[in-house]
Amino acid sequence: MPELSPRRRLLVLAICCMSLLIVSLDVTALNVALPAMQRDLHASTSGLQWTIDAYTLVLASLLMLAGSTADRVGRKRVFMAGLVVFTAGSALCSLAPSLDALVAFRMIQAVGGSMLNPVAMSIITNTFTDPRERARAIGVWGAVVGISMAAGPMVAGVLVETVGWRSIFWLNLPVGLAALLLTLRCVPESRAPKARRPDPVGQLLVIALFGALTYAIIEAPAAGLASVLPFAAVALAALLGLLWYEPRRDEPLIDLRFFHSAPFSGATVIAISAFAALGGFLFLSTLYLQNVRGLSALHAGLWMLPMAVPTFLCAPLSGRLVGSRGPRLPLLIAGVAMTASAVLFAGFEAETSDVTLFLGYVLFGIGFGFVNAPITNTAVSGMPRAQAGVAAAVASTSRQLGQTLGVAVVGAVLASGVGASSYREAFVSAANPGWWILVGCGLAVLVLGVLSSGRWARETASRTAERLQSDEVRQVAGASERA
Repeated sequence: MPELSPRRRLLVLAICCMSLLIVSLDVTALNVALPAMQRDLHASTSGLQWTIDAYTLVLASLLMLAGSTADRVGRKRVFMAGLVVFTAGSALCSLAPSLDALVAFRMIQAVGGSMLNPVAMSIITNTFTDPRERARAIGVWGAVVGISMAAGPMVAGVLVETVGWRSIFWLNLPVGLAALLLTLRCVPESRAPKARRPDPVGQLLVIALFGALTYAIIEAPAAGLASVLPFAAVALAALLGLLWYEPRRDEPLIDLRFFHSAPFSGATVIAISAFAALGGFLFLSTLYLQNVRGLSALHAGLWMLPMAVPTFLCAPLSGRLVGSRGPRLPLLIAGVAMTASAVLFAGFEAETSDVTLFLGYVLFGIGFGFVNAPITNTAVSGMPRAQAGVAAAVASTSRQLGQTLGVAVVGAVLASGVGASSYREAFVSAANPGWWILVGCGLAVLVLGVLSSGRWARETASRTAERLQSDEVRQVAGASERA
């Protein structure tokens, strides 16, 4: 990629952030619309879970393929294709005649979404080569999530109340088209110096692992453990297959050598934990506000502001802290705040005080605002730039897998507790185990933040980067000799 002027780099960052905005808006807006969709489409709790998880599941399954494909054929080209597919999928979702059709169209959306965030992060990594400048750019990237959290629920609340839940998918159309035109004009093409070959076996194993695991978790409350055991067995077999097959390939879909770096491994598990907390938090709190408290979609959306504003304000600060002091302090703040928030929600009563509710949202917003920048920066820092797409895709996959598992596990716990009772009668007691699961996610962020940011962890990262770089040089030299 050619060296760009500061103004051009900021423009590229803005375009990449637009892709994150439409993907994040879609998630936050959809959560506010869940009760309306439940009434209109006569959906069960598992049906609501699938409207979210069908998207995040496909997204998680294809992110690494999208990252390696972008490194091979061109990041701009793949990014533009993703914008087209995502925008078209959004239009189809707004026309869905049934729950099954909506789930299918959400999967089309996800195919496009898989080409956006990891590829955009790879573009940012190759555009902002100075470590401090890159950390600040990633902080801005994280702040966009705060914007989507603030705008998505409010706009969705207004649209659901006035037009209907289908209109929330219209939000993606103008932003997607604008991002497409600006990318065509302003973003330079880039690709890895050495093309990576496709890994179809690895890709199929990833899809089998994520799909079977998610299905087993979501359907267990209704179908029973005996019915989902075969899917759990498929997930285990796919995991063992990945661990056996991928190290034997010269260019695997998942380069397991990345996980020799303690910061990279820590960032991966922290991403899963933090985004599991986010997915479960949004799912439970939205249903609580509307089905238990009886709030309208608009008022429920307004209750998201105490979470969205701290996320927006803390994300750039987290990026600056990562750039100047490293990832440990932001991760500690994130872990403490998310844990404290989940503990507050675990003590809920049906009509808990507004002050407690407000404080819980603020704490979660602070925690989530601080967690994104250290995850992303740790995942891509120290890796060879030629593999930036793959490393960023692993980080993005961890996020989506975490959100998928968060909704699946917490929703399954909720469905088991509610049973045949109404939400209003049984929700608070049924949701309590789910909130304690989120406490565990917050503690995981805190503990792993400490373990993965010390001197020993940094030494493992340096050794891994040197090994990856030397292996890459040998592979290039060997290819040149054969030619």
